[in-house]
Amino acid sequence: MDAHFLPISRVRQAPSVAVVVDVMRAYTVAAWAFARGAEKIVLAESTAEALALTARHPGWVALKDGPPAPGFDLVNSPGLLRSADLSGRTVVQKTTAGTVGALAVKHAPLVLCAGFVVAEATARVLRAGGYEEVTFVVTGEDGRADEDLACAEYIAHRATGPDTTAATATGPATETAGAPGATTGPATDTTTAPGYTTDRATTDRAAPYLRRAAASRAAVELATGIREGAHADDVALCLELDRFPFAMAATLEDGLMVLRPHTPH
Repeated sequence: MDAHFLPISRVRQAPSVAVVVDVMRAYTVAAWAFARGAEKIVLAESTAEALALTARHPGWVALKDGPPAPGFDLVNSPGLLRSADLSGRTVVQKTTAGTVGALAVKHAPLVLCAGFVVAEATARVLRAGGYEEVTFVVTGEDGRADEDLACAEYIAHRATGPDTTAATATGPATETAGAPGATTGPATDTTTAPGYTTDRATTDRAAPYLRRAAASRAAVELATGIREGAHADDVALCLELDRFPFAMAATLEDGLMVLRPHTPH
């Protein structure tokens, strides 16, 4: 697999396969939303679009970066989201980088959105597809966010390197129509157990990537309270390796970029 690592600003055309990485915190939050029962996540172009969508669909809930704001039900924090009941709900998410990255590659045939919490599941999708070329969109800080780059490099390593069968899934997903060899749909609530059990070798391989993420600018700003709308556990939750047993795939549906759980067999 030929892996390319690009910032959003350098995405010129839709790649054949895109993995959009936002560790702190968009796609950690998205994974927690699915674990808490969300059916789908609509990735909004702007806060105005997010509010317009929830106005048209009263049952939908809106989520954004930063502190609480009128019209928004949730903030982009896994620590604050993990106690929410989102059973059967549609979440509309607008963030500074993560959602922007996914929308930049919305015409790609396959778009996966990822963080460390779904790293192995994402790598399994790539391995199962046998893709020759994959573009990793490193969303934070115009591609310089080390937490995102470290995660992208780790997923690429897991997808292409040796010993790629060490992790074992421990949770099911709801079976619906979807891509061959995959289940898609609302995830089961996996808040009490990791999505994969990993052996010592896998943990050791991940350690340098996780250390880079823990020392990143985003982690420091979250830990020191510089970023608003945060919980004290956010950094730790973003660095939980393989917390959930599903990947997350985004597709265009009626003109909207919609994210759903996607679990390879």
